[in-house]
Amino acid sequence: MSNAEKVISGGASSSSHSVFGEGTATEASDEFTVTTEEEGEVRSGTLFELDLLDCPFCCHALTRPVFQCDNGHIACSACCTNLRNRCPSCTLPIGVYRNRMMERVVEAIIVPCPNAKHGCTEMFSYGKELVHEKECSFALCYCPRRGCNYAGLCKDLYRHYYNCSSAREYFRCGYNVQAWMHISDKILVLQEGREGPLVAIQCFEEEQGVYVTVNCITPCAPGVSEFSFQLSYSSYGGAHKTMSFGLGEMNRIQKVSFQTPDKDFMFVPHYFLAGRTDLKMNICVRRRGGEEEEENT
Repeated sequence: MSNAEKVISGGASSSSHSVFGEGTATEASDEFTVTTEEEGEVRSGTLFELDLLDCPFCCHALTRPVFQCDNGHIACSACCTNLRNRCPSCTLPIGVYRNRMMERVVEAIIVPCPNAKHGCTEMFSYGKELVHEKECSFALCYCPRRGCNYAGLCKDLYRHYYNCSSAREYFRCGYNVQAWMHISDKILVLQEGREGPLVAIQCFEEEQGVYVTVNCITPCAPGVSEFSFQLSYSSYGGAHKTMSFGLGEMNRIQKVSFQTPDKDFMFVPHYFLAGRTDLKMNICVRRRGGEEEEENT
């Protein structure tokens, strides 16, 4: 029995059906209730294995087009190409004939956003909710304080950080502020006023020098904490040297990482540091597309 037959077994086959679903994932299985409407009659069933809607080879959600071999094994379009159009289950050709019933089943299943339990009410065809999750304003953000495991909505996180952090540093949009930190501290967190967004300045010491990044701790939702910034560093000693780095759109992250970055960083060579173990920097954060106060000079 093919995946499509497993999914719709016992159900009607009329193309006039509209299908809705709601359900939750459990440790043992994914339980999903499917309701069909036909000529005013409501029928329901339960799908216990949502992974039946995934490609059996790459395990990603199936999307149109879905192909099958003559034995009924299915695969997504990408896998057909990667497998050179040879079914790994039976070695028959695959990638020519589409399984349109499976395509209809996948598109008919409507699932909630993974952040529904946090307040998101968006609904999507199966598989498309993962794209939305990356930009969902209800995605959890994590406290940047060492040893703190708090996670919550960004506004709750900002309130938590303000109430729980004893050493707070602030920034004000459009103003230059000092960002001084010891390299061994690895992170300096600035907060916009009381309970405002958090900006994490991180440094990563490597053999050649120090990498410095600037990120806002917030979901990547449109219109949420969209900033630009300009960061500058001045060397010590007689030969005064200055370097600067900025982004027109500050990167947004939900959780800080302590892995050395491979992009979007300012690199300070060791000869700039002159043996010092701290970074004396200045940063100006601006809000993108919004009014802000004039830069403090």
